[in-house]
Order: sequence, then C-alpha cells, then structure tokens
Amino acid sequence: MHFFVQRSPLRDLYGKVAAGERISDSDALRLFESRDLNAVGAIADLARQRKVGNHASYILNRYINYSNYCVLSCQFCSFARKKRDGDGFELSVEDIVTKAREALKLGITELHIVGGLHPTLPYSYYLDMVKALRALDARLQLKCFTAIEIRHLAWRGQKLVAEVLRDLKDAGLDSLTGGGAEIFEPKVREAIARGKETAEEYLDVHRQWHRMGGRSTCTMLFGHVESAADRVDHLRRLRELQDETRGFVGFVPLPYHPESNDIPVKTPPTGFDALRTIAISRIFLDNIDHITAYWVGLGLKLAPVALSYGADDLHGTIVEEHIFHMAGATTPQVQTEAEMIKAIREAGRIPVQRNTFYEPIKVLEARVPLTASNDGRSAILEQNLATA
Repeated sequence: MHFFVQRSPLRDLYGKVAAGERISDSDALRLFESRDLNAVGAIADLARQRKVGNHASYILNRYINYSNYCVLSCQFCSFARKKRDGDGFELSVEDIVTKAREALKLGITELHIVGGLHPTLPYSYYLDMVKALRALDARLQLKCFTAIEIRHLAWRGQKLVAEVLRDLKDAGLDSLTGGGAEIFEPKVREAIARGKETAEEYLDVHRQWHRMGGRSTCTMLFGHVESAADRVDHLRRLRELQDETRGFVGFVPLPYHPESNDIPVKTPPTGFDALRTIAISRIFLDNIDHITAYWVGLGLKLAPVALSYGADDLHGTIVEEHIFHMAGATTPQVQTEAEMIKAIREAGRIPVQRNTFYEPIKVLEARVPLTASNDGRSAILEQNLATA
C-alpha cells in the first residue's frame, strides 16, 4: 500500500481500487470531505497507473469559435453576446477554412469548434462548415459542437436530434465536444444556466451519438454554487451513461472562473479543490479511460501536478481560446508542443502525442526519471495549499 494511505482513514478505499472494485456515491463523498489531499491523490494515482501506465498525453489542436452571438443568457457565461452588443463576432465558412488551413501548417491533428446558439445562421451553414473542413485534409479530425448546439441545430433545421447527428456524421464530423454539461442537478442548473438543456437532454444527445458509433468527451464545471453531493451526482450520471454506451473517450473537469458574469462566488476553486476534484473523478469514473487536466483553466504550473493526482492528459496546443479567457483566465491562449512535452517530463511521465480519441500518434522518451523530488506531489504543498 502507498505510504500516503497506510495510516489514513481512506485506506479501505485504496483497497477497493487496488482490488478493481467500484467506489460508491458515499465513498466519493468521503473523499470530498477528506482534507488528506495526498491520500486522495495516491488512490487516484493508483487508478491512473492501472489505466495508462506511466504515459501522459497531449494533442496538437486548434480552437475555433465561429460566433459568440447566442440566444441564451447563461448566468455563468462571459462569452455570449447579443446582436445589439458591440463586441460580438461571426465567422464565415471561408474565415474558418482560412484559420484551419493556417493551423494545418503548424502540424495540428484536430480542430475543436464550438460557438453560441446563433439566432439566424441557417442549418446549411453548419453542414457546409464541416464539409469544407473535411475537404482540407481527410486526416484532420473534427471535434465540433456541444449537446446544446446540436439541439439548437435541430430547432433551426426543423429536424430530430438523430437526423442532425446523422447529417453531421455524413458531412465528416468525427467527435462531439463535451461542453455544456456544467452541473446536472436541476436547482444548480437553474441558478447558473437558466434556459439551457436539461441533464437528461445533454446525456441523450451523447447517447444517440454513441449509438451511431460516434465518440465524445464529457465535462463538469465545478467550483461555483454546487455542493460536493451535486458533483458526485454529476459523475454518477456520466458513469451510468458510459456503462450503457462506452462512448466517452475522456473526462475534462473544468474549474469555474468567476470574472465578468452574474454568479456571485466569493471563493473560486483553489488549487487544493482542483486537484481533489480531478483525483476523485479518476477514482469514480472507472469506466472512462482518460482524465484531462485542462491547462487553460488550471495554468501550466498546476496542470502537470495533476498528473500525480489522477490526470493523464494536459489537453492541447489550442492556439486561440476565447471562452475561459473572456471569463478571466490569465493563461496563454497558445501553448507550444515543446512546453507540453517539458511539463509532462518534469512530472515524471512519458509524453505521448495523441489524437482526438486519445489514441497515441507518437511516444516520446521520458528523459526525466520519476523520483520523490519530481513526482509532482510535493509541489502542491508549496504552491497551492496556501490558497486552499
């Protein structure tokens, strides 16, 4: 047994994970209630090791937001604009193709495309976008649209969700994004995203996509008005759908950024809470193979530390990110491949460039040996516990 949990009240949960047993909702709540971050991290690290060994991945990708005009007014959102606002934007298909063509020269393998629920763009715009991007390079993987965007497209095109998904798949869509999940509990959803799709509607879009053979990621926005029980409920619903479809390739916990929106949060997520949430996600979501430490939301100092707390992926190079930065994120909008590789190596992991589905494209040398001084866990004591 890992020395961090030998004398911990959580040692029975370490035993469960070591035996390959699933933890319960009450077990997850115990983990959230614990202040022994290193013990929680040790359990998550065991679960990670069993899933992926000593590898940690990144992807060469580019974000494109086609528009920030949106018919909704989610309380937590700093990205959306109305047509009357002076700082809204809307890209043509040609604009998007130009951005994609430039990104391909940088070696990207994935385009990640989402936007607001635009009030007037026709259904054909979205199909034309996917078709035009697919024509650029058959190897380029297109990860586009959230569940609520799919439902909006169904409304714009007067179609069933299944018909929209089939049309997009036929046009060349490879994967849905996991955005928009927020927190599934209805009262929380009403408080932060009034008018957005319900948890059941979000899950059903992904269910239908998975049944078509599609794959997607899933997310959770944490650190606002939700409780620990709400987080566990959210994770449980994702785990149940994954039991049913096996269609989620990765989970991305997203720390809430409170600037420039209408949700009064006195204490946004600390480094302690972010690492704890990532770790518990790894332990609880035993049927989802990969957990991403989203460096845009965490910063590239904390994200590699999360590789010792259950995460096995740092996400991508991104190039241009609007949603988190309009909410107050101060991280760079682009990250080089060299920096991603360096961060993974310094965490004592073997860097792996992956594709959209977390499948390896190339495995690099580790170079930095895994030792007690660079396993990431000691860094949190100095860098983040002061803000817990």
